Amino acid sequence: MHAENVPSTEAEEPDELAVRLCRALVCAAVDPALSGVLLFDLEPRLLDPVARLFARILTGDSRSPEPPVMLSAASRDEDLWTRPVLQRGDNGLLFRVEPGPLIETDGRSGPPSLVVVPDLTRLSVAGMRAAVQLLGADVTVVEYGGLSHRARPRARWLAACRSADAGRPTGHLLDRFALRLPTCGLRLPTADHLLGMLPPSWLDIARDAQEALVPTAAVSDEALDRVHELLGPESNMRRELSLARLGRALATLDGEVTATSEHCAAAARLMGLAVAEGAGRAEPTGDASGSASRSPHPSNRPSEGMGARRQPGQDIPGAAETGQPLLETEPAEGVGAGRGGVQTVLATPYPEDEAEALRDFAPLRSPWQRTAGSASLRGVVIGTRRATDLSDIAHVRTVREAAVYQRIRRTERFTVSPVDLHSHVRASSPEHMLVLLLDHTCRGGDWDWQDTLTPFLEWAYTRRAAVHIIEVGSAETGNELRAESFAARSVLDPRILPALYRPVGRASPLADGVEQAVQALRRSFRQHGNSLTEAWLVVVTDGRGNVPLRASRTGRLRSPVGTEGVEDTLKAAAGVSAMDRTRLRVAVIDAGREPYGSLPFSLAEALGGVVLEGPSARVRTRGGGGAGER
Repeated sequence: MHAENVPSTEAEEPDELAVRLCRALVCAAVDPALSGVLLFDLEPRLLDPVARLFARILTGDSRSPEPPVMLSAASRDEDLWTRPVLQRGDNGLLFRVEPGPLIETDGRSGPPSLVVVPDLTRLSVAGMRAAVQLLGADVTVVEYGGLSHRARPRARWLAACRSADAGRPTGHLLDRFALRLPTCGLRLPTADHLLGMLPPSWLDIARDAQEALVPTAAVSDEALDRVHELLGPESNMRRELSLARLGRALATLDGEVTATSEHCAAAARLMGLAVAEGAGRAEPTGDASGSASRSPHPSNRPSEGMGARRQPGQDIPGAAETGQPLLETEPAEGVGAGRGGVQTVLATPYPEDEAEALRDFAPLRSPWQRTAGSASLRGVVIGTRRATDLSDIAHVRTVREAAVYQRIRRTERFTVSPVDLHSHVRASSPEHMLVLLLDHTCRGGDWDWQDTLTPFLEWAYTRRAAVHIIEVGSAETGNELRAESFAARSVLDPRILPALYRPVGRASPLADGVEQAVQALRRSFRQHGNSLTEAWLVVVTDGRGNVPLRASRTGRLRSPVGTEGVEDTLKAAAGVSAMDRTRLRVAVIDAGREPYGSLPFSLAEALGGVVLEGPSARVRTRGGGGAGER
């Protein structure tokens, strides 16, 4: 069980994790090569106290520090690298471009700026490019919008990330953060009590390092061999450099001239690696889930750690023959990050080696977008910023800003000044979309339909397409008379892979699933307009829908059903055939089930799409006879 994250009092002794975190922040303040600190599984409410502690170490002042630079999904290049300044000139008011918040303290004395990233997986492309360019660099050259800047970067970065999501950011972005600590269960005391646990000389050295470079200790050959021994032959060069630099910083703080193997072992313990007394590789501390060696790629079928759920009675012989519902004999256990599950925590400074999440394709390159209409008027709202024009005004944020200054302005009526105006910040609209309609009742034990769906999933991955999954005929559904659906930002969503392997149920509300697919496509074309250039609707079914549309809407099933479910499916499919076929493509994957093997072809004709034969249908066709001769 996780330790309870409650602020401890000064009378309590800080735990070992809090002391290690404080020591790591001091090392990051002393050595510019350790400017990036990445904390895994940090409680969100502890991010602000940790940032204040880091700022106090950098400034050496207990008073309220300057607010840090916050980077999120809405961060843009023009907000990070430059800052326009209004000044008075001989001929009137002039604009001057100055260095932005990321580089404003470069080449100056005094405390550096602090950059905080609350969630590294949701950082914008501009923020990721800035981190790769600045962290650990000896010099940074910026030529942007009238600004020419060349200096050594001084900003310190503090980022947070869940260890289960460590596989999503690109590898060279994670390696830029030299200091990494697993902080699950952190109990953070007050800053005064925590800093009092450090030697007084450490804080003096950290404060002096902000005014001028502190002479660092040399690294001996013995220390380098110890680093290679601690990390093992599989480690990359950046990790070895980070551990050696951390050992060098500890030696500098201790007043040593040369960093030895003992300093490197202390650095490994500081990052959460268990160091053996003798020779051997350091292993992550704690009982990390999934500590056994894994393949770098996920398997085709989801394991229990990826959200697979055991259904009542599925392992009991004779359960399928009786058809009787079986009661659970014990409470259900949540697995992974799925519904009702517990978040997986990997207690290691390098969780990306064990995380099963997939990375984005070309994460540091912005996807190409069409420029039909103003960019500020397209996409989902993800934040606000100060308005530069009167388009797409955020009225609630504007009124709230104006309300703060009403007493100072002393006007009779509510007054909105131009400085109060804020506009929306919108995420980029998807240009491609994949809608998958999965009928689980057509999937038998002799067919793994993931192989058939792989080309469509690869297309969605390379195009960064939005994904909409619609499921019918699953035994895990809350209402077997209705289809279930969810929308995902990309094919990397962890809900997609478990959705491919739901256990087979009894009912198949195919008509309701087709109707939900029609609504999803219409809503996407209406919301995104011309920005949605291509969409795929892929239906995997045998066409045998046994739930009428009326039963799906009312929740009551009247027998006998007959062919009413199939007829409602074909009527609902007519809505897809009436859409813009220059941007929408439809494919029906035939499961090849008998009897009524012609139903998938009738559905494809109603949808206006093509039929792709599954493995079972291909075997039937090669064998000859029956429906395969059509």
